[in-house]
Amino acid sequence: MSYETLLVEISANKVATITLNRPDNYNTFTFTLARELDSALWDLDSNPDVRVIVIKGAGKVFCAGIDVKDFFDKTAMEYREWVECMERPLVSISKLTKPVIAQVHGVAAANGMGLVAACDLAVAGEKARMGLTAINVGLNCVGPVVAVRRSIGRKKALELLLFGELIGADEALQLGLVNKVVPDEKLDEETRAWAEKLAEKSPIAVKLAKTGYYVAEDMDYYRAFDYMNEVFTRLCCTEDAKEGVKAFLEKRKPEWKER
Repeated sequence: MSYETLLVEISANKVATITLNRPDNYNTFTFTLARELDSALWDLDSNPDVRVIVIKGAGKVFCAGIDVKDFFDKTAMEYREWVECMERPLVSISKLTKPVIAQVHGVAAANGMGLVAACDLAVAGEKARMGLTAINVGLNCVGPVVAVRRSIGRKKALELLLFGELIGADEALQLGLVNKVVPDEKLDEETRAWAEKLAEKSPIAVKLAKTGYYVAEDMDYYRAFDYMNEVFTRLCCTEDAKEGVKAFLEKRKPEWKER
């Protein structure tokens, strides 16, 4: 499928890459980009040739947020539709069965930072910066901060939301917003290697791990254990689980049957 604002590639190693492709506009979200990104995510999630999805940006930055040229002359209902469209891909990522990795370079601002936080995993170049910057133009990032606060504490989330300042990659790593910081010149290489390593895991085990995590995230402590034990029980009944344990005992590489 072709897209107006995205580039989508699938490698032989079952890693799909979505490139936000509005470099002259700093890959900012428009109705078209938001809708295409959401559609591409769901299409790749249902594609049997894909096990891991990487999101990156073309040009100098990852994503500078929402294109505010779309801001003016809307009714209240149109503003609601606008913002829900912009944030729909962030919500969808948690519902996908396949892991999504953000590959962050340059700047990830406002909804761009929300996208990084919403991804299951993130790798950042050492010069990358990110922030909830909408407050600086009289708006706010109360949507993106929902994803950000899942990774960091309340006070730091409020600081980012209220001051709108950019933080560096190392601070983002310390806060838990990204998993790895690598030299900028190795960002593509390191992210792809990490994604390919994840793609080698049992697809069923990865699927149940991800979906189980998000379902249990808001449960109380004891109910979460009960739910996760049910998830583990279902996994134990799969052919992949039996193959994985057998391969471990036989000291060989497993051959996943994906069932």
